[in-house]
Amino acid sequence: MTAPPLVRTSRTPHPVRRSRRLRDNLTAYTYMSPTILVMALMMATPVVMVFIYSTLSNVVMVKDSTFVGAANFATLFGDPIFRKAIGNTLMFTAASVTFHLVLGMLFALMLNSTLMPRLASSIFRVVYILPWVFTASIVVILWQLLLNPNGVVNYLLRTLHLIDQRVEWFSNPDLALLTVIFINIWAGYPFFMVSLLAGLQGIPADLFEAAQVDGAGGVGRFFHITVPQLMPIIVAMAMLDFIWNMQQFPIVWLATGGGPLNATETIATYTYNLAFSKHQFSLAAASGVVLFLVSMVVALVYVRHQKARD
Repeated sequence: MTAPPLVRTSRTPHPVRRSRRLRDNLTAYTYMSPTILVMALMMATPVVMVFIYSTLSNVVMVKDSTFVGAANFATLFGDPIFRKAIGNTLMFTAASVTFHLVLGMLFALMLNSTLMPRLASSIFRVVYILPWVFTASIVVILWQLLLNPNGVVNYLLRTLHLIDQRVEWFSNPDLALLTVIFINIWAGYPFFMVSLLAGLQGIPADLFEAAQVDGAGGVGRFFHITVPQLMPIIVAMAMLDFIWNMQQFPIVWLATGGGPLNATETIATYTYNLAFSKHQFSLAAASGVVLFLVSMVVALVYVRHQKARD
């Protein structure tokens, strides 16, 4: 005689337990609702007000503001300085994100290498992460001292006969933006380095051993194992870094203030100048809306990427 087959029956939650769980959840949300409401209002109110101000005539210099629709945006895009600020922002962001990724990957690979002694690796980890520890003001002051016309960098370059005369790194319109980009790259690459190093240490060693047995060289292992394994981290970090650099203000403002001759003007510094130098708050609000919308597009792509990854 054969035993009757076992039939698995799915357990349905007991009505009493389900109602108790629902009541507990409702109680928890009731206690949390004031905090959630206050945080939502604090985040939403400034955004809504900026959108409203962007459609009005100057809300500070004129008593009775009038609705002007998209006129402020038309004025913005008709301003050559704003168009230059857009170009500078895109160049600043693209260069910063690219070199943050490249330098972060190089240093992460070096620190993860088994060829480096453990003590040396520990020392270099501390040294390489220092730029990320400093505040923007300290970073800018440091590089202003180093890149001073009479500073260390010019002295070394002249000693090596790479330049004939002192270079005005911050005052030359042709070099100012590149100088600010360099400072921002130096200050931001440790974030990529730390994140990629954590990702490298999470890749199973069996994958590299199997690839080595199959005859794959170092370059092949990097492009066929390391990069694919790190791709989710790379994409997420690149999108976050894009948003952060689009909104970068302190380093640019402290280094050059958007000058000389608007050579380093970005959307962030342009908005600040409109609001607090020219007191054109409606135009500043419109400029902020443009920056907000661009950042939101990238943020939505980032959220979709994270959901797909999960």
